[in-house]
Amino acid sequence: MKFGVVVFPGTWSDTDCFHAIDTVLHEPVEYIWHRQTDVQGFDCIVLPGGFSYGDYLRTGAIAKFAPVMTAVAEHARRGGLVIGICNGFQILCEAGLLPGALLRNQSLQFRCMWTNLRTENAGTPFTSSLSRGQVMRVPISHGDGNYYADDATLKDLEDSGRVVFRYCEADGAITPDANPNGSLHNIAGIMNERGNVLGMMPHPERCCEPLLGGDDGRLILESIVSGAGVAAGLK
Repeated sequence: MKFGVVVFPGTWSDTDCFHAIDTVLHEPVEYIWHRQTDVQGFDCIVLPGGFSYGDYLRTGAIAKFAPVMTAVAEHARRGGLVIGICNGFQILCEAGLLPGALLRNQSLQFRCMWTNLRTENAGTPFTSSLSRGQVMRVPISHGDGNYYADDATLKDLEDSGRVVFRYCEADGAITPDANPNGSLHNIAGIMNERGNVLGMMPHPERCCEPLLGGDDGRLILESIVSGAGVAAGLK
């Protein structure tokens, strides 16, 4: 399983993702510069967190025009895996690879904190090492993580099992208090119809080692590696 970590001007979680994949998972990984137009040879493309292009206009609004995003979209069309984390999620929505939008946090505050995530769909290439209902502790760090979509889109996401992660209490209960940003339906992560593109606001790469305060995020990255067979079935 070969990973590619995309780097835009303003990206800052690229090294965290690289470290988690290279040092923790011991999987091959390379950086992909935003001007590159070819991502062939990679199995999974990672769009990491940060402030691509300074978050001017809107988060992810300029990054969607980067040359690499045409290649990322083609990679997804071929059935390749794509995971967008935080700013990467915002970029995927702006680029039309995922529905909806990430709005300003309901509190109007930047939130950097640990959250609990409940696994809603364990039958994806990103959750193959998890079980449905399993709760993980994964940190967030964002000012624009408030997921919004119209009623029809939300119904489709729910009915098709495309809500992958949801903010919850430690016991798995879905409550308003467990929602750190006001996301509709407590949504923390969704996937596309094909199931090979995932966007999530929490940062799994920041909790892959006990030294960081927890290693639940490793389960998500390990799922991508072990779920290669699931991904192959999507092509």
